[in-house]
Amino acid sequence: METDDAGLYHIYITRPSNIPNNNTLEAVTDAPTLARDNQIPQLSWITKAFLNPTSGLLMAYQYSGTSQQSVTELQRLTTFVGDPLFRYADVLAFSHTQEAKNIDTYLQDKSNPFHKEHGWHRSSVKIRLPNEGTKWPSETDTPELEIPRVYHRLIINIIESVFTDDASASFNMIPYHEYWQCSPDRAIEVFSEAYSSPGMLKMYDEINALPHEAGDEYKCSIVSLMFWSDATHLANFGDASLWLFYLYFGNQLKYVRGKPTVSVCHHMAYIPTLPDDLQDQCMKIFSKPSSSEVYTYCKCELMQAIWALLLDEKFMHAYVHGIIIKCSDGITRRIFPRFFTYSANYPKKVILSGIKSLGQCPCLRCLTKKTEIPLMGTKCDMKLQIRRMRKDDWKHHQEVEDAWKLIFQLGVPVAGSCVKKILNDELLVLTRNSFLEKLCPHGFNCFWMFMVDELHEFELGAWKAILTHLFCILHAAGGHAIQKLNERIYCLKITIPWFWTSYLTWQLGMGSQNYASIPRTP
Repeated sequence: METDDAGLYHIYITRPSNIPNNNTLEAVTDAPTLARDNQIPQLSWITKAFLNPTSGLLMAYQYSGTSQQSVTELQRLTTFVGDPLFRYADVLAFSHTQEAKNIDTYLQDKSNPFHKEHGWHRSSVKIRLPNEGTKWPSETDTPELEIPRVYHRLIINIIESVFTDDASASFNMIPYHEYWQCSPDRAIEVFSEAYSSPGMLKMYDEINALPHEAGDEYKCSIVSLMFWSDATHLANFGDASLWLFYLYFGNQLKYVRGKPTVSVCHHMAYIPTLPDDLQDQCMKIFSKPSSSEVYTYCKCELMQAIWALLLDEKFMHAYVHGIIIKCSDGITRRIFPRFFTYSANYPKKVILSGIKSLGQCPCLRCLTKKTEIPLMGTKCDMKLQIRRMRKDDWKHHQEVEDAWKLIFQLGVPVAGSCVKKILNDELLVLTRNSFLEKLCPHGFNCFWMFMVDELHEFELGAWKAILTHLFCILHAAGGHAIQKLNERIYCLKITIPWFWTSYLTWQLGMGSQNYASIPRTP
């Protein structure tokens, strides 16, 4: 078995048409101080949106590269200035304010590549409003709340544009087993990429086991869809924010996905919030405001309604039958999109999965109870996780349907005891899960796509809580624990506030408020 310099080798299920090899330093790293082959972006619209090519080159320089002033960035500027289209006479008339307005004007033109005909759509979704004590003959007779301005792209359109682009030439279309030959008589399986994972290999076997029509000789491949959703602030001042869904492809090298300058993150949807006049609308319809439970219900339904919009008929047809695409390598394949991972913080994953936040069974994957969490990592815990695995089946669907009949046809409160009696077996919430309705008939279990995302959890203060707890343990242990910590910090030469090494050493009798003030970014 031939190995590479690191002793790694691959075993493919079938002979690959190409073996991407882009593990060079430049391909897998990204930093403003690294030397680059400075190339000007090939933008055909650079002369259309701006006053002249010189203005376009200067604006392209500003919005590309990094925000740090460095030797590399200065060197990159010379590439733009030395372009044949650059004219020194036009520099005198250059105005950034005017060119920014020119961009806005250009984006209003339907011929630009960012218009809705090129992928972006503006839609609206509707959710039904319940009210305690109000009964309707059927669910279809209930009033609806319309949420406008849902900007989104079709998932299939993103897949087609990416796989026909030259960037897909580096994609791994066929999964493989990866091993490390640690000794002449021993090899250890390595799990480092999405396309070499057991999940990807299983999906690949499943699509190739599907019956093919007569004359269908296209090669079948998996599109590994890796979704993220996150909210972000848009300004340093004020409360302007944006909640977006974005997509990566697991067929791509993880190091390339982590490079911001490669632009392989595909924005998929921008999620609006519930309207500010929600209570006013409830007053007009029911003559009373909605409760906090109804507001929470509406937030969950909004998320599921948007995913129902994204999982349209075109996507579901491709999910079942595949979509034929002539890829950038010249090979025509039948591509099957598959949900691989979904990363978000815990509150967002709770909304997506339809379980109760921090309920008696807080885990998204299994029905382990809070009282059993201290057993985590034991053999008993592993057996319980397998035996109590959450299943996205029609029993779950029927329980939610029964609860909906109670609140809409009988006027039962959203958080009433009758509803809790139906849903509390698995601590579910009163939300129709779009993944269940669309994908469950095809054997998909949505609970297993939610990954542990430490970066999102750290944003919620989990890292600060963990570090504070560790400091408490060190003080409780006594002895030389704190001195050992200071020694290790000094050896690592980490830039930290001075009181991390002094205050922790001599300060005794610290209260919880003192510990909480320690883990801060300098």
